[in-house]
Amino acid sequence: MGRYILKRFLQIIPIFFLVSIVIFAIVRMSPTDPVTVILGGKKATEVAISAVKVKFHFDKPVAVQYLLWMKGVLTGDFGISYKYQQGVTAMIVGRLPITAGLIAFSSLIGILVAIFAGILCAVKKNTLADRTLSIVMIILVSCPVFLTSMLMILAMSHISGAVFTGTYTNAREYLQRLLVPSLALSFSMIALIARVTRTSMIKELKSNYVETAIAKGISGRRIIFHHAFKNAVIPVITVGSIQIGAMIVGSVLVENVFALPGLGSLLINGINTSDYPIVQGITLLLVGVFLLINLLVDVLYAAIDPRIRYE
Repeated sequence: MGRYILKRFLQIIPIFFLVSIVIFAIVRMSPTDPVTVILGGKKATEVAISAVKVKFHFDKPVAVQYLLWMKGVLTGDFGISYKYQQGVTAMIVGRLPITAGLIAFSSLIGILVAIFAGILCAVKKNTLADRTLSIVMIILVSCPVFLTSMLMILAMSHISGAVFTGTYTNAREYLQRLLVPSLALSFSMIALIARVTRTSMIKELKSNYVETAIAKGISGRRIIFHHAFKNAVIPVITVGSIQIGAMIVGSVLVENVFALPGLGSLLINGINTSDYPIVQGITLLLVGVFLLINLLVDVLYAAIDPRIRYE
């Protein structure tokens, strides 16, 4: 297992650096002059402009700028924000708990609800419950996350006592602030994973080993969760990992709709102001998280099915 994990980890390293080059290049396609952004659009002397170029390495070739940036990234330094004149790393760390909590809560809600709904639909195949849940899933997967977020805000505004605003000074307020946005972000995951779980479970429940287990008198709950679901879980994990990756992108929209001070709102602000270090830092961080999620999924595959590690 150790060799398998090392092999998978080594495979994502070149992908990470290749993506970093693409991010660095795309950001610099912006027509905005970064020196102008740093100086705040004010007129400056040639000496001041030259000092800015030296400080931010604009006087060096683009390839050298990239190498200097990556050297900083590998040591945990994402550079200095042009607009705020603060370390990007500190800005990311300050906002990371919001985004991380949003994605974590959404994933937890999505996976638990989806698996339960998918198994229920499979066990109650072609019944009223199955048809109703299937229609709900289709509606959820058809709604873009920003529309779902706005509809939830509208609905919550008509519910007496419903609160989803406030500060983050304690655990209760933190959960209160993130619960509704997490629900909005989880709907698409619930729909897709539930559909995959239903299809995979129906296939397994028709298998010969399930019929044998029934003939032996094994309880229905044990057959469903210990036998059928264990064999049906691989495609569920695959879709789940993809959906968590999609949540990383979707969190940007949700944070802006709910006015959450997370990485998403910081990224949008960085794009609007052509703040290269912020855009580069957050984008590369999100890519790194996505690659690590894929690595964890590969390891989970190998843990569930030992044959995978030899492929």
